[in-house]
Amino acid sequence: MQHFGDLDPATEEQLRLNNFEGKFDVKEFVVSISERLITQSKASSGPFDPKPFIRTFEAVVDKLISVRKDVQAKTEQMEKSVRVAEREYSKKMADLNRGFEAVGSSFSTMESKMNEVGRTAVRIGEQLESIHVERQRAQAAHDLITYYNHFSRGDTSRLDALKKEGREGRSQVAVILRRLTTVAREVDLPSADKTRENIDKYCEKFEKDMIYLFDRCYRKGDPKLMHHCAQTLLDFNGGASCVQIYVNQHDFFMNKVRDTANHSDDLLWNTVSKPDESPPKTESGLAELFGEIRGTVAQESQIVQAVFPNPPFVMQVFLQRVFAQSIQQYMEQLLTKGSSLSDLAYLRILQLVHNQTSNLVEDLKAHELPSITPSKSSLEISEFRRVLSGALTVSGTSTTSVVSAMLENAMAELFVPYIEGQKYLDRESKSLGELYAGLLANFTRYHMRMQKVKSSMFDRMVDRLGAAAANTTISGGSSTSAQAAALIMRYGGISSERIQDKSLEDTVREEDGILSIDVAEKMLKWHAEAVGRCVELTSQNDVPKNTFILLRVLAEAIGAAYLETAIESAITRLEVADPKLEPSLQPLEVLRSVDLICHLWQQYTNMALFPLAASSVTIRREMTIFNNQTVSRTEGAANTLIQRITDAIITWLSLQLSKQKKNDFKPRNDDLSFARVNTEPCVACCEILEKVRDAAIHSISGKNREAFLTEIGVSFHSLLLDHLRRYPVSATGGLMLAKDLKSYQDTVASFNIPALHERFEFIRQLGNVFLVRPEILRSYITENYLGRIDSTLLKPYLAQRSDWGQFETRFNENVDVEDVATDIASRGLKDRFKMAKLGTMVKDLEGLKLGDGISMGIPNGFTGNFSIGGR
Repeated sequence: MQHFGDLDPATEEQLRLNNFEGKFDVKEFVVSISERLITQSKASSGPFDPKPFIRTFEAVVDKLISVRKDVQAKTEQMEKSVRVAEREYSKKMADLNRGFEAVGSSFSTMESKMNEVGRTAVRIGEQLESIHVERQRAQAAHDLITYYNHFSRGDTSRLDALKKEGREGRSQVAVILRRLTTVAREVDLPSADKTRENIDKYCEKFEKDMIYLFDRCYRKGDPKLMHHCAQTLLDFNGGASCVQIYVNQHDFFMNKVRDTANHSDDLLWNTVSKPDESPPKTESGLAELFGEIRGTVAQESQIVQAVFPNPPFVMQVFLQRVFAQSIQQYMEQLLTKGSSLSDLAYLRILQLVHNQTSNLVEDLKAHELPSITPSKSSLEISEFRRVLSGALTVSGTSTTSVVSAMLENAMAELFVPYIEGQKYLDRESKSLGELYAGLLANFTRYHMRMQKVKSSMFDRMVDRLGAAAANTTISGGSSTSAQAAALIMRYGGISSERIQDKSLEDTVREEDGILSIDVAEKMLKWHAEAVGRCVELTSQNDVPKNTFILLRVLAEAIGAAYLETAIESAITRLEVADPKLEPSLQPLEVLRSVDLICHLWQQYTNMALFPLAASSVTIRREMTIFNNQTVSRTEGAANTLIQRITDAIITWLSLQLSKQKKNDFKPRNDDLSFARVNTEPCVACCEILEKVRDAAIHSISGKNREAFLTEIGVSFHSLLLDHLRRYPVSATGGLMLAKDLKSYQDTVASFNIPALHERFEFIRQLGNVFLVRPEILRSYITENYLGRIDSTLLKPYLAQRSDWGQFETRFNENVDVEDVATDIASRGLKDRFKMAKLGTMVKDLEGLKLGDGISMGIPNGFTGNFSIGGR
């Protein structure tokens, strides 16, 4: 076996203990030991000999065992050393804990003794303080009795001598005199009245002397002596007299005399009455005044704190004088001048002053002064007690926002005379009414001329405005909407006696009577300004109610006096128009303007007015109901107008069809008839239908347009049904008729109304019965749309064929007469066919469907309901 000493130096080096410290890799260790042996084995030419490996690894293992034993011995030795050190550490910690517990016990004992001594000292201090207070009271009572006796004898030498001792003496005299005054009121002795009179005289003299001293110091600018005088007068009677002197003699009130003439703002006064101009944001004289107030208050807040012992009270007096004298007087001058111009100028100036004053108040709040409340007793706690308590006892102090509260109240009182009750809102409503009346004056006069054409229309409007103007609220005063109606009547030149000034008509132009989006935007802009002013000037609790009132004014102006007036005038033009002339489609432009203005109006109402009433559920609901009723009334008037337009168009179409010549569809000269594309009535009808289509596309939108064109198409369809029964048709004329019907169909198809397609396809197929040969006629009328109609109902049309007499008998033989008789017995169609009236036949056909949703009935009124978006 190979021993450790036989190992090579490199292996011995690897087996040292320090190589096993830190990171150790077994694989690398084995490789390093075997590396030399592997090299030797490869160098040998013989077979592999394991013995060198075995001997080397045995020696290494022996060495590793020896190293492990050494390490284990060292570890045991170190563990013994650690256990010894831990025992010593634990012993030291135990000794320290016992020492700390002893110290803590000593401190607790000392603290208990100190607390006991402290409580004893506090009791002694309280007793000493009580004794001291009683002694002071006794001394003060003795002095008061002595001074009272001196006053009863008229002797004031002692007080005079005390007063001459300087500031401290004057302060003591003030306190003594205040107490003597109180005592004199309570004493009831024979000589008490005389003594009280002597005391009052001396107090009056003392106060005059102190006020004179204060005034002299004020003029000299001696703040220290002013503070002494103010403090003395505060101790004497509250110090109100020196505060009044200080405020009354202040340069700000003595030297500033303002008038609007000195601050003429020409730009403001030239534009403030113009509603299209923006409201003024500032006025030069007011801005200068408020600037001086800001500078003066900033300076005075420092002086007042240095001079007066109660600075918040002095600032209140000073600021109250500022508001009551300077601001209020200048505000009245501005409002008087604004009122002389117009109600709008008055309201804008009121808002301007309110806004500027609000900003001033916020700036002045920055000069809030601490309010110092003196302690009720001038006796201080003894020095001994203050030392024991570890803190000095001072007079009670509290900081409150007395100046801020005063500023808020002063501002509220400043505007109460102008906004209390309904005063402000009535003026706001009156202003809006005047503005709207002036804006619509020419518009109203223009539509008054329709009275000459048909007086009943304008009578209705005047009667409605007159009724609104005569309406009164429950409280007995005129409502705002009634005021607006009265103003519209007055500015529009309307009187209850229907007096019309002839000269006014000459100044009215055609453009004045047209509805304008710009005019509506002006009305909404002016109304928005009034609402914004109302929100700023009135209480938040009154905003919903006031907004509702202003909404009524707007509805009366833009709804009744503007939109409905234009609609009624358009209706009147249609009613008095000559039916023999082509109807004017200009009323559709009125409908377009009504739709746009109403949409704009409702958007404004929903976005600007309704949110302001959100705090009151009741008023919000009432506003919604009122708004819906107003818009519904306008929609009703629009429905009436569109019905009149429809009637006029249908009447014109009927008139054109009636111009059809008897032989248009039974021509004599075939060449001449084929030279014409369509008959004259067809050309006229297609032209008016195309005009109606273009006007509807331009003036009406959405469902309104669809309903209107559907009504025109259905009515024209009914006219054609009746028209085809009136004229005989030859084989050649059938071609002319087919071309006319195709033109009608193409024109109506351009309406892009699916509901009309099948109707006019039926008309086209019905026209083809005049082109079909007799032998296939029976099969033709049983196909397509005609097949859905009882063949008996088509006889009135078949009878117009020029060859009908030649094959009528053969045609009738193929018809089951019995079934036909059974089918129409209940309605008596046989007799009605003999009457040859389309109206009677179509009523029997009403409800008989040609396709999905298609009926052959004649509409007896405009079924569409004109609706306004934005509601």
